[in-house]
Amino acid sequence: MKEELMNKKYEFESDRLGFRLWCDEDKVPFARMNADSKVMQYFPNIQNKEESDKFIERIMDHFKEHGYGLWAVEIKETQEFIGFIGFYTATFESEFTPCVEIGWRLDHRFWNKGYATEGAINCLDYGFSILGLNDIYSFTSRINRPSINVMKKIGLIEQSTFLHPNISKDSPLRPHVLYKIDKNTYVKNAKD
Repeated sequence: MKEELMNKKYEFESDRLGFRLWCDEDKVPFARMNADSKVMQYFPNIQNKEESDKFIERIMDHFKEHGYGLWAVEIKETQEFIGFIGFYTATFESEFTPCVEIGWRLDHRFWNKGYATEGAINCLDYGFSILGLNDIYSFTSRINRPSINVMKKIGLIEQSTFLHPNISKDSPLRPHVLYKIDKNTYVKNAKD
């Protein structure tokens, strides 16, 4: 059994996607994504290679501390890295933090194929059924319609708007929307 777990590539899977821990081979494609203005359109800045690598370090530290995080995601058929989907603990100053946030960032070559929605639904299932989470939040800039659409598709419910404290006051990205789903609502929706 121990050998079986050691050889297991994915922590969990959806129909088309595998969710796994990060490896060194992910650094180059992830840095390319984080330097892409299209991928980072709704973030305050693009990231250089050093910033991207440090982000992976923070993700891995989060896994060590919490037992979950932003999983590296690949297409199972091709084993191609496409980005991340998963959970992160938001700790910035707000009335709803600290909280567990579900988030995603995919290479734009893989947009509009249903991967973010498919992956996020499987993460919600994993979060509620395996990790035992009670509430999962998501938030983004109010102008980020693609991510808001994913939030709605996976059953999250709009809670409020807020001004993100870590984004400059004059930025059009500062106004954010907050969405949430709880375990009971998720289980009820899954049965319907």
